[in-house]
Formats: sequence, C-alpha cells, structure tokens
Amino acid sequence: MTNKNIRNIAIIAHIDHGKTTLLDSLLAQSQLFREGEAVPERAMDSYSLERERGITIFAKHTSLYYNDIKINLIDTPGHADFSGEVERVLGMVSCVLLLVDASDGPMPQTRFVLSEALKLGLKPIVVFNKIDRPHADPENALNLTFDLFVELGATDEQLDFPYIYASALNGFAMLKVDDPRVDMLPLFEMIIDKIPEPPGNAELPFLMQAMTLSYDDYLGRQATGRILEGKIAKDDAFTLINRDGHPTQHKVTRIQGYLGLEKVELKEALVGDIVSIAGAPEVNIGDTLCDPKNIKQLPPIELSEPTLSVDFLVNGSPFVGKEGSHVTMNKIRDRLLKEKRANISYNVEEHYGKEDFVRVFGKGELHLAILIEAMRRENFEFSLSKPQVLIKEIEGVRNEPYEVVHIEVPEEYSGSVIEELNRRKGEMREMHTNEHSISTIKFWMPTRALMGYRSDFLTQTRGKGILTSSFDCFAPWKGQIPGRKNGAMIAGGKGRATPYSLFSLQDRGTLFVTANDEVYEGMLVGEHSRDNDLVVNAVREKKLTNVRASGTDENVVLVPARKMTLEQAIDFIEEDELIEVTPKNIRLRKKYLSEVDRKTRSRS
Repeated sequence: MTNKNIRNIAIIAHIDHGKTTLLDSLLAQSQLFREGEAVPERAMDSYSLERERGITIFAKHTSLYYNDIKINLIDTPGHADFSGEVERVLGMVSCVLLLVDASDGPMPQTRFVLSEALKLGLKPIVVFNKIDRPHADPENALNLTFDLFVELGATDEQLDFPYIYASALNGFAMLKVDDPRVDMLPLFEMIIDKIPEPPGNAELPFLMQAMTLSYDDYLGRQATGRILEGKIAKDDAFTLINRDGHPTQHKVTRIQGYLGLEKVELKEALVGDIVSIAGAPEVNIGDTLCDPKNIKQLPPIELSEPTLSVDFLVNGSPFVGKEGSHVTMNKIRDRLLKEKRANISYNVEEHYGKEDFVRVFGKGELHLAILIEAMRRENFEFSLSKPQVLIKEIEGVRNEPYEVVHIEVPEEYSGSVIEELNRRKGEMREMHTNEHSISTIKFWMPTRALMGYRSDFLTQTRGKGILTSSFDCFAPWKGQIPGRKNGAMIAGGKGRATPYSLFSLQDRGTLFVTANDEVYEGMLVGEHSRDNDLVVNAVREKKLTNVRASGTDENVVLVPARKMTLEQAIDFIEEDELIEVTPKNIRLRKKYLSEVDRKTRSRS
C-alpha cells in the first residue's frame, strides 16, 4: 500500500450532532464485522465517562477499507471544552467531515471546529445529518452553513464545498434530498473522490510527530501520529526529540494500526498512514520521531490557551480519609503532573507556602470536571476552590475571557432569560422566534457571568431550554458581576442529619442532605431562601416524653434533597466556600471554620 491508497479524515461537529453515530454506520457498512456479530452502539466512545455522559471526550482513531482504499477516520469531541483534542488531530488529516444538524443548522461549537479546519487550509465535506427528522430544513441549514464559511474567511476553493444529506442513525446518505434512502455508499464515494491523498514521500527519511498518546500494560506509552515522510518497521532505530530539543535514541518494539474497533500489529508502516509506535516510554505529545541519520525537530503543537483555573487542596474536613486512599498533597500533585504530561490541554502550577495547593488551568468547567471525576474514580480525596477566570494584561488593559452564548428556549421564557443575562452584563447580539414559538437568542458575555447560571437557567425555563457556549476572545474586564443570589444553610455541629431537624429546615430553603447523612460543622446542608448565610442545627433530635396525645406524632414528610453533580457544585460555590470531593460523595463547606463560629456567635 502507498499513500495513494490512503485517505485521512476527521469528523467534526457541534456536540450531539451525530459524529459517533455516523462512525457507527460507516463501520457497520464497511463489512468489517461478521454477519450477526454484535456491534455496540457508539462503539468509539470506549471511555466510561463518555458512555455515562453521552459525549465524546477524547479523539479516537479507526480505519476501514472501501474498494482497496484505506480510510483512516478520527472521531473528535464536539464540546468546546475539549478543543485541545480537535486542534491536535486536525494536523493528521487531509480533510474533515463537518456534520451539521439539518434541523438546527450550525451551532456555536460548529464555528470553532470549522474555523480551526479552515485555518489549516482543509476543504471540508459538509454532511447534513438527521435529514429524516420531522422539522429538518436542509435548504436553510445549507444557507446558514455557507454564511458561516463566509464569516470565517473561507477561500473561494473552501466555499465550493461538497455536501451530502444523511441519517447516521438509520444508516443512509444521498446526494440529493429526493434520492433513494438506501445506504452509506454515496458518502463513501464522495470521501474517495473529494479527499486528496496524504502528502509525503516514502523514499525520504522517516519523520513523524506524536499527536496523541496511548498506553499498553506491556509496551508502555505509545506515540500516535501520521507518518509525514518515509517508512518505519519493527526493530528500526529512531530518534526522539522532546519539546526542549533534547534527542534520545530508541528502537521500535511494536507498530500498531487500526482496523474497525481493533488494533492490529504491523510489520511496517509507510508515509501517510496513522499508526501507534511503541519503544519510547518517555514520549510526550508534540515530540518528534525521526531517522537517526536525519535529525529534524518539528515545531511544537500550539494550542489555544485555557480560560479557567481551579485550586486543588488537601481535604481539610473531619471526614478526611474515610472514603479515599490518596489524600496527601504529594499524591495529588504527582497525579496532576502526570495528567499534564499526557494531556497538554491542561496547565499545572505548583504553589508552596502557608497553604499548599496545585492550580490547574483548563478550557472550561466541563474540561476541569472530567479530570476531577477521573481522579475520584482513582480513589483520590481532595478539596476544590471556586474556579477563577484567566486574566491577561493586553497593552496595559486588564482583559478577561468572553464567550458566545447560544440559547434556544420557548418564547414565554425568553423575557426572564434576557433579563437575567443583562443583569450579568451580557450583550444580546441576535434574537428571532420561529413558527414553533421557539426563541433563538445569541449573547456575548464574560465567562465569569456564566459561572453559576446554568442551574438557574434550567429552573427559569422549567428544563425546556438549551444553552451552549464557546470561547470567543479576551476583552476588557467588565467589572463586578452579580453572583449567587441566595445564601447557604451551614451546619453548626457534627452528627447524622435527623428527619425531625430537616423537616423544620426545609421551609427555609432547599436542602442538600437527606436523613441519616453525616454532616459536620461548617458543611453546607442547603441553600437559604434569603440572601444571607444561616447557621442551622441539622442533627437535632426530637425530645421524647412519656405523654402521647393526638397530633403530637405527625408524619414527617421531607422534600427530596438536591443532590449536586460535580458541575453543579462548581457553579454553586462562592469565594469563601470549597468543594469536598471523595470517591463516594461531593460535599460543600465553608473555607474557614472561624467564619462559621462568627456567624454562630452573632446569631446567639
């Protein structure tokens, strides 16, 4: 096989527009599986958190054959928080399949992934997916997509993009809306015809850059990337050049390619193919692999900078060590530094002094939450501060990150949403209402203003609204932005929460704990209905007497408590509060117990 028989392509789209489902259909119709063989749904989402959350977090590789042409496919995340995965893998492909929902049209994160592809000079193939939906409007989606290409500065060649209609779920594609709905062959044919072969010369010395990493228990760390020049075989020597330009000598212990859902061992790999190479256990993303006789370092991979940071601290609650086994700062720090080496989308800063902590920078709340959730499952226990936005000084002016916010909401709720976002210093850029009374609103606002709003948005819209956002730029500091409206109910003592006590507290706000939950002094047990914090007794027992009378033994009926997810907790807390993260629980608490003592004294 030569590079003329290879096509490298990445699938990009806004979240939930059907990338992984399309890949399922392509794999199912590529004759890779035996007749009757069970193929899992969303087969490429192999990470447990991806299956639980229904999103793609890490870019993944596969390949299939069509008419003797090997098609290397890369499934990419659709959420803007994982943009680092998209930025890395686009350098490995010659084209992208841009999926656009035929009902929704281009969405905010479509803009980001498309702009990255256009900057690299790639010419996308546009797939209008979900064409079988009742409200699909492919003509409008095509016009909006063309407008987006123009807005992003596409060249004349890129504006002449090929497009096709498809239903990834039902496994068919067609060149025209009225064509028969049979299978994915029209899309296969378009991929072969429209995507150029990967560049490079097999006669030149071997050259490759590590774009992603994988790990094998027996082989150690493996570098995955596209072979830019030459070829490589098992047992060949190669030179690894790290980010600092330091070369080390290694030998290939295994070459692995991809076929369907499986990794396959290769004796040799040629220019243009996407493979994983084992033999350099210290390889990192962005490192160069080259021929020892022709040492050449490729430019490091530059990613867009993070926008949020969060501090990891030792868990200082009375329950420390009860649920997790890794509780010391040394173990927490080592785990975070290990993550930084494997995933360059994160930045990690170590801070020593009066209060040791490690500051982690990420691209959004979800990006940070995935790392935190992964550490929980590895039996770590720690505390988290309120996330802070990254501040930049540009020409002496203080700048902060801004996001484009896209909202779809029933018309009757649009007024309250607009009022709240205006209060948070957002600027409305666009608004229209369709024939189904669904309002589409676009806001431009500071990232700070969005923190803590998503849960309020669901309450405001009775769960009927959709809110998505993507980073836009750094702009001048917007000043003070209103935070959480309500105070917290803070436990004043340690013990187990009692139904008797919680029953009397539920009228004062929303509870976070249920009967028999363990609480401690300083722990947040609920959200107060007013704007001030309130120290409460959640462990008070009912006094027992030997007198029974009608009406004294009423049934205690408790309203279900609000059990916060990690993202909701990150949204909720204020500057003087922390999140306690353990393998089994997520608790909120005051940062300093002296603050609780002061409130207790003032109340008494």
